[in-house]
Amino acid sequence: MRAVVDCLIPPDDYPGAYEAGVCDYLERLYQTDLASQLEFCAAGLDCVDTESRFRFATAFADLTPDLQSSILQAIETGNVLAPWPISPTQFFNLLVTTTAEGYYSDPQQGGNRGSISWEMTGFESRSI
Repeated sequence: MRAVVDCLIPPDDYPGAYEAGVCDYLERLYQTDLASQLEFCAAGLDCVDTESRFRFATAFADLTPDLQSSILQAIETGNVLAPWPISPTQFFNLLVTTTAEGYYSDPQQGGNRGSISWEMTGFESRSI
C-alpha cells in the first residue's frame, strides 16, 4: 500500500501520501465507512503486485518510480497483463479517490498528518 499511495502522491518539497498519513486514513476508512470494500481493495493491491511481477518479474514496491507509474497507468486504462478477478479500472478509481481524500482531508479523519497538504495548498483551518 505504501508504494502505491506514494506513487500517486510522491514526496517532493512536501511529504508524500504515506508520510502524510494516507495509509492510516485508509486503514480507518476500510474498517468503518468502506468496510464493504475491504476485500475489493485487498484484491486490487494483490493484483498490482501480480501485475508488476508479470511485467518486470519484481514486486511493485521494488520498482523504480517510473516503472511503478507505468503499471498504474496500465491499470487505470484496463491494459493489464495479469489476471484480475476485479475490475482494474474500478480499483484504480477507488484507490485514487481515497488516497486524495486521505491526503487532503481534515487531519482529525486520520490523514493529512500535521495538516501538511493544507500548508502546501495555503488552506488554513479556521475555528468556528
